[in-house]
Amino acid sequence: MVSTPDEQQGHGGSATHDVTNQAPPLAPYDASDDTALLEGLRREGAGWAEADLRRLGRQAGSARAQEWADLANRYEPELRTHDRYGNRVDEVEFHPSWHHLMRTAIAEGLAASPWADDRPGAHVVRSAGGLVWGHTEAGHGCPTSMTYAAVPALRRQPELAKLYEPLLTSREYDPALREPTEKRGLLAGMGMTEKQGGSDVRTNTTAATPTAEPGVYTLRGHKWFTSAPMCDVFLVLAQAPGGLSCFLVPRVLPDGTRNTFRIQRLKDKLGNRSNASCEPEFDGTVAWLVGPEGQGVKTIIEMVNCTRLDCVMMSAALMRKSLVEAGHHARHRSAFGARLVDQPLMRNVLADLALESEAATTLTLRLAGAADRAIRGDAGEAAFRRIATAVGKYWVTKRGPAFTAEALECLGGNGYVEDSGMPRHYREAPLLSIWEGSGNVNALDVLRALSREPGTAEALFGEFALARGADARLDVAVTRLRTGLSEASPTTARRLVEQMALTLQASLLVRHAPPAVADAFCATRLGGDWGHAFGTLPQSAGLDAIVERALPGGGR
Repeated sequence: MVSTPDEQQGHGGSATHDVTNQAPPLAPYDASDDTALLEGLRREGAGWAEADLRRLGRQAGSARAQEWADLANRYEPELRTHDRYGNRVDEVEFHPSWHHLMRTAIAEGLAASPWADDRPGAHVVRSAGGLVWGHTEAGHGCPTSMTYAAVPALRRQPELAKLYEPLLTSREYDPALREPTEKRGLLAGMGMTEKQGGSDVRTNTTAATPTAEPGVYTLRGHKWFTSAPMCDVFLVLAQAPGGLSCFLVPRVLPDGTRNTFRIQRLKDKLGNRSNASCEPEFDGTVAWLVGPEGQGVKTIIEMVNCTRLDCVMMSAALMRKSLVEAGHHARHRSAFGARLVDQPLMRNVLADLALESEAATTLTLRLAGAADRAIRGDAGEAAFRRIATAVGKYWVTKRGPAFTAEALECLGGNGYVEDSGMPRHYREAPLLSIWEGSGNVNALDVLRALSREPGTAEALFGEFALARGADARLDVAVTRLRTGLSEASPTTARRLVEQMALTLQASLLVRHAPPAVADAFCATRLGGDWGHAFGTLPQSAGLDAIVERALPGGGR
């Protein structure tokens, strides 16, 4: 009897399949093992939460949580418009992993619970938690973000806030669709945009008709992009007799019947696929007025500040997660006689990504600190928050797609396959620039703030003054920016806001980061000693110090 080649080799059919030079699984790891994050947490007055943040970091990097993230995106939400008997139900079903992620996020205070926490730094803790828990996946961050942002808007109608706020700030996840006040915790969504207008919400055509009961209206219209349709209540913009107004729409009415909330379809999105986004139709839908008639935009403006901060935070989290993945691969993969992490050009790429990531994280926590202090009545911080959040939202979210593409390339072909998780990060990155106003909307909003709220410019330059004299390139950038403000126009708004963002990030790093990080950032982002792609830091940059600070466990 003649033996087969496999039998001759003794490999049982795997003669050529010895696996070598592949990185082991990253998980488990500690997602909070981030020096810039922990330093920023303490600096912004929230060091009291460090132990909890570290615990959450270990959970986020666990194999179980990473599996939840993968499964929630592999098995996407499904729309059920009718039950088996033909009754309209308009429900969305999720994989159990989605519910595990949501339950953890809400229990850890990543939804609206900071509004019920009197401790200074509570809102910083939430943003830091988002930076860490964001190492799982981004889709479930949408309903938690909207729930957080809904509270300040709802406070414009005290009687509604009294009823719903204790449930919105709860740390209990209760996904069942039933009368809100009978639940242990609530989630809030938003219905702002329509197909004819997008960000131009003043063109909305959804009509709000008053009923005989004061403050109660019925809505008729169609929304174009409403995320998380299984939320319990929604803040919706509609045209009332007095103009564009804000309304609270519950999925289930006080008598236990379903409100009219017909889900026409779920969006087939590029990324963010674990999260359901839909087109709901209102037809006689019962709604309660929030704030005065005709002041819908004014009512939701605080909500926009909150969700834009979350866009910055989620972009920074995505950058950090992608960097950790790239660094892990580079440590365990060898090419041309050395580990990738020890190859000079790969080290340049990782260092450049590390600079971008630290700048994004540091800015996120500064914005969160400003929000926390503004909410507690600090007028100066409120002015800084107003302009700096729009600046950060524009720039950090713009950097996300290029960053994730470069991090993916660090893994080569291994990063281009779905099993690596890197394609999911890459698809996720563009959303954060689109959500809550695209780049043009945010850039023009910065100009609007500068022209209508003079205190914002003063607050921004006051922040720059804290680093005056520490770096000549930064001083030149601040002077150049003052000149640019006098010449600002809609045509050049993006260029101006980019300069503002880089100057702000540089000023923070000069004050708070090690010299190697601050010097390299100023030399490249402000001084022009940089190419057009990541990995083009100058020969003089302290690559080892930058990488060792950035990667968990050091750079080797």
